[in-house]
Amino acid sequence: MKKSTIWFLTIIMVFTFIGLIYVQFLYMNSMVRMRNDQFEENVRRALYEVTGALEQDEARHFLEENLAQVENFTPYKKRDNSEGVAMRFTTPSGLIGRFTLEGSPDQVLNMSKPGEGSAIDNATTSSLRGQYLYQKGLLDEVILNILSRSSSRPITERADSTLVRSYLRYELDNNGLNIPFEFAVTNRNHAIIYRTDGFPSVSSSQLVNNPEIYSQALFPNDQANRLNYLTVYFPTKRTYIFDSIKFMIPSMVFTLIMLLIFLYAIMTAFKQKKVNEMKTDFINNMTHELKTPISSISLAGQMLADPTVRKSDIMMKHVTDVINDDTKRLRFLVETVLQMSLYNERQSAMNITEVDANRAIEGINRTFKLKVEKYGGKISTSLAAENAMISVDEMHFTNVIFNLLDNAVKYRRKDSPIILKVSTSNPTPNKLKIQVSDTGIGIRREDQKKIFDRFFRVSTGNRHDVKGFGLGLAYVKKMVNDFHGEISVESEIGKGTTFTILLPVIKSNSNSDNN
Repeated sequence: MKKSTIWFLTIIMVFTFIGLIYVQFLYMNSMVRMRNDQFEENVRRALYEVTGALEQDEARHFLEENLAQVENFTPYKKRDNSEGVAMRFTTPSGLIGRFTLEGSPDQVLNMSKPGEGSAIDNATTSSLRGQYLYQKGLLDEVILNILSRSSSRPITERADSTLVRSYLRYELDNNGLNIPFEFAVTNRNHAIIYRTDGFPSVSSSQLVNNPEIYSQALFPNDQANRLNYLTVYFPTKRTYIFDSIKFMIPSMVFTLIMLLIFLYAIMTAFKQKKVNEMKTDFINNMTHELKTPISSISLAGQMLADPTVRKSDIMMKHVTDVINDDTKRLRFLVETVLQMSLYNERQSAMNITEVDANRAIEGINRTFKLKVEKYGGKISTSLAAENAMISVDEMHFTNVIFNLLDNAVKYRRKDSPIILKVSTSNPTPNKLKIQVSDTGIGIRREDQKKIFDRFFRVSTGNRHDVKGFGLGLAYVKKMVNDFHGEISVESEIGKGTTFTILLPVIKSNSNSDNN
């Protein structure tokens, strides 16, 4: 699949997922807003009902306290034919009084419908009419008394906390709000007069601005400077509101998971495409490398088989050297291909033995010295590790060091001879540190994270000025991991590179050779 096609599909799918998530978010936001509006409407309705009930209770209290008991109710008729009602009453406070109402009973109240009064005694009818007028007048007096005396009572008496709580619970339940609440009574400046234990201790401004606190005027007919407020706090309001969208959360989570899986699949596709490109580079380079020794060996064979070619000792030695060199080169190429097969196995087949790293590095140094000196360079060792005994496969361990040294030679600077240094030390009693340093061209910072990947080469493309296939450092990384160790790199362009290997030691070695 082309890279442009992958990018096109990626953009389409990303926008699709973003659109889906956005629509879900809008739906959830709309549901939360609707639930919040419904909650506020129910709370305000409940508070209105509570304050109304408290007003009715206060009115009932004053009526029971002020309505007098009628002891005598006597209608009379004067000589001028005018009628009236005389009443004797006693108030709950013990005062005795007399009340006289003059006027025609028909003018006071018509108690019967036309044609229906014949069965009612005139005296009784007059008595009822008079009693009605008396009660009406007395009620007006009581109402005036309520208005004049009620606002002077302490709010703690007018709105008892126990009564307020019971009314609140009843009205909230009636409005479908069966959730915990706390309340307080405040004055017109929002200073708290009394509150329940769970009501938050906040300032006046916080009471006004807190979205979880609602207020309603108590006894709104009081004078403005004596108004008090019932303030209710709902500690679980957020939970109540967001309960309405709980079923949407799994949908959102699954959508995000699908988006992450898709992005991971796209990243894997790009990575696989890059690996395929590097494999193509590897095949191209390997094909080129195989052609050269095969052609040389074929040409040498033809020379040996051609009877017309004079076969002198010098010529035979030259042809033999060519065949030997190209055979070694072919062997190296085959080993390189075999290294690639290691990545298809979970664990490489290794012969683990106890190896003295100092002695192994000394042997590698002697072998590699001629190659370094061939390019005018120099190699030195500093084997300072007192405990250099490690548990590794000696052949693979040797290949690891050889690969690092060989890379140093390949990527040397042309303007100055290469200087290599191999050192060992014990940073901790149970660790061996091996460092391979060079004065080569260095590695760019962005490439340092990729140099241990298969087929990756700092010199990309079909270049042949630096021989290699992008497998050497990947092989080194795998072997070090199989040895239960770690490898890291530090490099600076134009100054050189240092590879550091940390391996676990297996025992103290006081007889190690130190150079």
